[in-house]
Amino acid sequence: MLIKKAQDIRWSEITPKGLYLRRREFIQGAALAAAGALAGPFSGQAHAQTAGPGKLAKLASVKTSRFSTTEKLNDYDDVTSYNNFYEFGTGKEDPGHNAGTLKPRPWTVAVEGLVKKPANYDVDELIKSYALEERIYRLRCVEAWSMVIPWIGIPLADVVKRLEPLPSAKFIEFTTLYNVAQMPGQRRPVLRWPYVEALRLDEAMNPLAILGVGLYGEVLPNQNGAPIRLIVPWKYGFKSGKSIVKIRFVDTQPRNTWQLSAPNEYGFYANVNPNVDHPRWSQRSERRLGEFRMRRTEMFNGYGEQVASMYTGLDLAKNF
Repeated sequence: MLIKKAQDIRWSEITPKGLYLRRREFIQGAALAAAGALAGPFSGQAHAQTAGPGKLAKLASVKTSRFSTTEKLNDYDDVTSYNNFYEFGTGKEDPGHNAGTLKPRPWTVAVEGLVKKPANYDVDELIKSYALEERIYRLRCVEAWSMVIPWIGIPLADVVKRLEPLPSAKFIEFTTLYNVAQMPGQRRPVLRWPYVEALRLDEAMNPLAILGVGLYGEVLPNQNGAPIRLIVPWKYGFKSGKSIVKIRFVDTQPRNTWQLSAPNEYGFYANVNPNVDHPRWSQRSERRLGEFRMRRTEMFNGYGEQVASMYTGLDLAKNF
């Protein structure tokens, strides 16, 4: 059986398939290109959960956040058919095809560790107990592609405050569901399961960090991390753990999943930093899904004004 490690992933798998095919056809001089046959990425393809908005439950009483970007949104098909979610396969289209096995309701999140209010929290009760915000954020993935997504979420700081971490708590760890029946990709040891990510507590308290529970006005599709996921827009996408079942407050820095699997390529911080190259490609530019042109990558994904002060004095080349 072929097991894909990080170093085995082909460029064709980290470039949007539509753009990858377009480039090949352009090089080959395909006559159809001139006729406009090359529509947007993934046009006409059917996916397990990407039939379009209106198929999933609506989220009520959502307010617009002052933190939203005004950039043009990627469309629903972009956001729900091109995903990194190895629990459903290593190909970008695999989650959209395979995530129908996930059962996002009922769902509980266990809160553990150095906190005054440990408990098992029902995700729907959690959603009802906080004000929901739509946050239009840029998402920058480590493979040099990006999107603009209208997330709906809960400010993570609000959740942390209510849980009352102890003074000794310095980090917060997020664990994804481990269930091979629901997540067939976990049958393959591509990564160390379950998937674990973590933040420093001050990062978790930054007003940009949210727990995402929806997009485009509806609950999250399975392939986007249903029913609840982390969203940290100034960091590369792999920091935003999906389908969270456990939140743990700890006093020492956890080792996240990609850090364990490929420590020379993926560190703890994962701040978007165009000045630090990935060992196998440059991070200085990115391609917005659905576009041909490359664009310059901004430090902290353009959110430096809100987050740079947290890293004063920290060598971001060593702490990548």
